[in-house]
Amino acid sequence: MIQRALIKKQRFMLSLFSALILLTIVIGLGIGYSSLSYDRLIPTFLGQGTFKEEFVLFSIRLPRIIITLLAGMGLALSGAILQGITRNDLADPGIIGINSGAGAAIACFFLFFPIKAGTFVYLLPLVAFFGALVTAFLIYMFSYNRNTGLQPVRLVLIGIGFSMALSGLMIILISSAERAKVDFIAKWLAGNIWGSDWPFILAILPWLIVLIPYTLYKANRLNLLGFSEPIAIGVGVSIEKERITLLLTAVALAAASVSVTGGIAFIGLMAPHIAKSLVGPRHQLFIPIAILIGGWLLLFADTIGRNLVEPDGIPAGIMVALIGAPYFMYLLLKK
Repeated sequence: MIQRALIKKQRFMLSLFSALILLTIVIGLGIGYSSLSYDRLIPTFLGQGTFKEEFVLFSIRLPRIIITLLAGMGLALSGAILQGITRNDLADPGIIGINSGAGAAIACFFLFFPIKAGTFVYLLPLVAFFGALVTAFLIYMFSYNRNTGLQPVRLVLIGIGFSMALSGLMIILISSAERAKVDFIAKWLAGNIWGSDWPFILAILPWLIVLIPYTLYKANRLNLLGFSEPIAIGVGVSIEKERITLLLTAVALAAASVSVTGGIAFIGLMAPHIAKSLVGPRHQLFIPIAILIGGWLLLFADTIGRNLVEPDGIPAGIMVALIGAPYFMYLLLKK
């Protein structure tokens, strides 16, 4: 039974972060290399803007903002799932190598396979999912012990090793590639929001529409997986089955997100922790808040980064890392 006070607090936090997202969107729509005055936003939305205003709003700003928001939500939810199934507060798809696996698959696909403009956007999440899935399987296999089960600390260490190895592989792959393709992969590695057009929204949105409700449906299972294995088995949880299905969900969310944003870490680490500190560790309560926090964090980082240095700005992945790396060290020392 969840206390009514906690439910009220959850609703307040959902309203608060929804308002923060809306405020950040409005600020982000108006500032940038091609400025758009705030008093012209509503007329432009209603079709009463000039050609330049409509182009800046509908072809440049709005798609990028929506992509960033959706990707942040996906990464936050992926991190929450990984922390739940591994019982490790340091688990994050960027830290433990899942994002790097997706990136390596995208790099191979981009460099060595014929690309058709019409299908490239929609194939990227599938290619990223395949790479991330293979990586997650190998990390899980090396972290699992038949006698003691999944070892959380070992999972993080092996994941970091895979992440470094796969990043090195991508550098080797691009060392002999064409300059245009090298630029694309370099931007991906830096976490530059490169998929900033409407088709990329259609590529990532179905994954979130399906997997967010599924994860909320499985929230109680995640609560039970947080206990020790004997307790979870005692209440009737099929541990390996639930772990594998939820791991697939986390991998799919991370892969779909980074396929359009590039290699972004720490969102999946920070958002669940902040949400837990606000409403407690029950997944039914903190997951919806973590989703909004993840979307807002990435949107905020991208809005700040793209306006610090004109015209290209600082990649969102670097801005998030500037915040997330000290937070990771704090959690490492604390835990």
